[in-house]
Amino acid sequence: MVKRQTDLDTLLDLHGEILVQEGGHWIKIEAWTVEPSEGIPHGIRYSLTLHDPKGKRILGYDNAHAVEPPKRGFAGRRLEYDHVHRHAKDKGVAYEFSFAGQLLTDFFNEVDNVWQCFT
Repeated sequence: MVKRQTDLDTLLDLHGEILVQEGGHWIKIEAWTVEPSEGIPHGIRYSLTLHDPKGKRILGYDNAHAVEPPKRGFAGRRLEYDHVHRHAKDKGVAYEFSFAGQLLTDFFNEVDNVWQCFT
């Protein structure tokens, strides 16, 4: 009997992978489980990034740090750790993590959108 792999298994199996793309671009995937916490309630630490040929990140989905809160009206709001860096200098915008398969789908769909800028 063949064991079916879950979306989470797929994400975790991709940990440490570097996927070479056209024109020298590359994708790096890191993902592992951690104890759930307020910042990472789903218990998955991840970083999915697209880099240019010189190694500069041009797209990233991760939860390594909290998104900078707005300057006003922040009192009582939960810090969002899941976020997207939409370009090299973007400090991140909140990303609503639902499950591992959706994270992979959202990331690779956005990679496709970025590719449209290069073609």
